[in-house]
Amino acid sequence: MRPGCLNLEDLATLYPRMAPALQRIVGRTVDAPASIREEACQLAWGQLVSHRDEIDPEHALGWLATTARREAVRLMRERDAHVSLDAEPFAAPRGSTPGLAESRRRLAQLNLLPERQQRIIWLRGVGYAATEIASHTGDSLRTVERQLALARRALRELEAA
Repeated sequence: MRPGCLNLEDLATLYPRMAPALQRIVGRTVDAPASIREEACQLAWGQLVSHRDEIDPEHALGWLATTARREAVRLMRERDAHVSLDAEPFAAPRGSTPGLAESRRRLAQLNLLPERQQRIIWLRGVGYAATEIASHTGDSLRTVERQLALARRALRELEAA
C-alpha cells in the first residue's frame, strides 16, 4: 500500500466523522428524494472501500461527495427511465360511446407491442420529442427513432388486420 492511502482502520474512523458531512453536502447539491440521496451516499462509501488504495485521506470527503453526486444522478435517471405503462397519463377522451370504444381498442393494441416500444410510444404520445425520449430512457436517438418506426409499422399492420 502506498503512503497516504486509506486502510480499513482509517475507514472505520472516517465513516462516523464524515458520513453526516457527506449527507449535508449531497443534500445541498442534489435535488433528489432523501432515499436516493441516502443510497447514493452508501454507494459512494462502498466505492471508497474498493478504491481505498488510490484515495488520499485528506481528499476522501471531496471524493465521496463527487461520487455520491454522480450516483444520485444515475439513480434518478434509472428511476425516471421506468415509466409505468399502467398509469394512464391523460384523461379518457370525451365524445360518443363509439369514439370512446375506438380509442380503447387502439390503446389495447399498444399492449401487443414489446414493452420498450410501448414505453417509447407513450412518451411520444404525451409530447416528448425523440431527443427527450432518448435522454429519458438512456437510449440513443437512433434507437428511439427505430423503435418508434417499428411500433408504428406494427400498429398499422394491426389496424389493417
